[in-house]
Amino acid sequence: MKGNLKIEVEVDNGKVVDAKSSGTLFRGIELILKGRDPRDACHIVQRICGVCPIGHGTASMLCLDDAFGVKPPPNGRIVRNLIQGANYLQSHILHFYHLAALDYVKGPETSPFIPRYEGDYRLPKEINDKAVEHYIQALTIRKKAQEMLAIFGAKMPHVTVFTAGGVTEEVSAEKIAQFRQYLQEITSFVDNVYIPDVLAVAKAYGDDGFSIGTGCKNMLSYGAFRLTDEDDPDGQKQLFKRGCYANGQFAPVDKNKITEEVKYSWFEDSTTGRYPGEGATVPAPGKAGAYSWLKAPRYNGLPYEVGPLARQWVDKQKDVIGLGEKAFQFWDGILPVLWKHPRLPTRCLTGLTSWYPASRHLLLLMFPRKGREWGCMKLLAVRSATGLPSGITALTITRRWCRLPGTADRAMPRGSGDRLKRLW
Repeated sequence: MKGNLKIEVEVDNGKVVDAKSSGTLFRGIELILKGRDPRDACHIVQRICGVCPIGHGTASMLCLDDAFGVKPPPNGRIVRNLIQGANYLQSHILHFYHLAALDYVKGPETSPFIPRYEGDYRLPKEINDKAVEHYIQALTIRKKAQEMLAIFGAKMPHVTVFTAGGVTEEVSAEKIAQFRQYLQEITSFVDNVYIPDVLAVAKAYGDDGFSIGTGCKNMLSYGAFRLTDEDDPDGQKQLFKRGCYANGQFAPVDKNKITEEVKYSWFEDSTTGRYPGEGATVPAPGKAGAYSWLKAPRYNGLPYEVGPLARQWVDKQKDVIGLGEKAFQFWDGILPVLWKHPRLPTRCLTGLTSWYPASRHLLLLMFPRKGREWGCMKLLAVRSATGLPSGITALTITRRWCRLPGTADRAMPRGSGDRLKRLW
């Protein structure tokens, strides 16, 4: 899975009795950051992933805002949202078509569709062939989503405009017009191609999807897309609100309850169970009983699901909450709601199930529609005309910031990220 993740499952008489998720590559990003200028952090951590660098960079950038005690101007906040939203779009398109669709869609007997693992293909030939065409079309659409991001991010992957206190990119009427044009084309693809494909796959596999796939039922969302320039310590003034759910109870997120467990990881046992701000990355290759280079995050001692379903559940979206326990099933969480609301209102657009293709499809809808609701294009145009900045003018590191910790969290397309930096 993506080259660096290995899943091992032990089956006894048709029942899974043990499973291991193994990260096979030591990254050491925390060690790379040591001794560096803290302003480099939001650029270095983007190298964690080429698909979702924006989530890592944004969390780190917000961490720097907190550590330095700076706040971006309105344009800076909006441009950050546009960059992250564009990344959501390309990530969802990539996942459904180019990472998952070929589990359901059988391509022709030619490259790049062969060699392949033969799967359980159920789509009628006419729909299957059309889906193959859309697979190819989606390559172009995803490329355009990346180009749209680069209008304000300068390049993609690994944008160069992130900084404490805003972004370094200036806003102009030309960039606004370019962004709008890309957004309109991608929105048309989502409405007229992506949605029908998701429903076609869901219909073909629905009988199985309605009865399998329940997770831990604990939900956590750090939130994302700030909607105001006011202080928001509780994360409630965001498109995706911050919160958690466990044992039938909703609650605010207490960052001090987050720990990193390394009992089965190739890290020193003395570092396990620590809050990330007090954590350490001490490799222990060859450690007995270990099988992964990944740390296991826990909240209040429990595993939590993050991502599309968690965000929608934490937001208490009425159609999803109304499904009760069915929302946690493989497909039950999306199909009743999606078929009932083929053009969902904005608050429904965050993803409604743990089945990734469907949940990410609904997240895909969120950005273009929410972008129009924000009135971001008009706002950017007005502020561009008046010369208001998208970032603070200058930021100088002084001794008064020595050893000052900063924290931030951010919802990413496929999950959530947490950052804590102690400046030395």
